[in-house]
Amino acid sequence: MAKLRVGVVSPEREIWSGEADMVIAKTVDGEIGIMPRHAPVIGVLVEGGVLTIKRGDGESDLVAAVHGGFLSVADDEVSILAELAELGSEVDVARAKSALERAQSSVDSGQEEEDATAGAKRARARLRAAGEEVG
Repeated sequence: MAKLRVGVVSPEREIWSGEADMVIAKTVDGEIGIMPRHAPVIGVLVEGGVLTIKRGDGESDLVAAVHGGFLSVADDEVSILAELAELGSEVDVARAKSALERAQSSVDSGQEEEDATAGAKRARARLRAAGEEVG
């Protein structure tokens, strides 16, 4: 079976690269699933989205929290250029839960609503990427 070549990068570092059977990402136009031989596409990633890379061959899926950026698909190559990204395995769950609580408190008190809402989205995405249940 054909494979995709996938690269996930942020300004700080390369997050992951390798082969995959499928990539699922959230864009501003909705969720998109990319498989081999997909038509070329460029998409804008949502703030606080989760990216899933299905590697197949008995390997576990990779899940990452992705905060804005772009997705590009051409010739079985998927490039994820994220403003911020973190693999679920790298997430400090206690810290992410604490960040979510602080952001929710700020939203509830009406302080810095836009920043607090973005912070809550990021914390939820980090927790989902780490496999945690988020309300």
